Amino acid sequence: MIRINLLGAPKPKSKKGGGPSSAAVMEMGSAGSPQVKLLIVLALAGAANFGYWYHLDQQKQRIDAQMKVAEQKNHELADVKARYMERQREAENYKRRVDVIDQLRAGQTGPVSLMNMIAGTINSTEAVWLDKMTDQGANIEIHGMALSADAVANLIANLQKTGYFGNIEIKETFQDAAVKDMQAFQFTLTCQKAKS
Repeated sequence: MIRINLLGAPKPKSKKGGGPSSAAVMEMGSAGSPQVKLLIVLALAGAANFGYWYHLDQQKQRIDAQMKVAEQKNHELADVKARYMERQREAENYKRRVDVIDQLRAGQTGPVSLMNMIAGTINSTEAVWLDKMTDQGANIEIHGMALSADAVANLIANLQKTGYFGNIEIKETFQDAAVKDMQAFQFTLTCQKAKS
């Protein structure tokens, strides 16, 4: 049996055995020695440092995994965005084509609508006849004949009521000397198209 003396004091010899002691005594430094305390502090600091490093390493691995997932999602979203932008361009091209077609259709019916409106206005105004109409883009010039100056004034009022014209002016009006048996006025009107 081995006995360790932690107190550091020699053990009194036992009365039995009369000779040297059979127990071996091993001496260690006291528990309060600076070397032991330093070793304990270094061991605790090393364990804490290893624990903190292990925690940081686990965080790094989690962040790396999340980065890979985020990069993969980013690539998928970039593909979706590219397809969306392509579809957007196709939609804009389609809309532009439809707008051109609608504009061409409106251009086809524009003169017909203008003629119908002028014909209806002339027919609803008494004692007025239309000789010639010229479309000059922003303006329309109307040549005609009326039985009185009041009929020309009524025609101007009726043309303004349509809302198609912004400004209507009498370019010239005169009494036709060629018509002997009644009073007849030749007139020319300049009508500015309203901006719509």
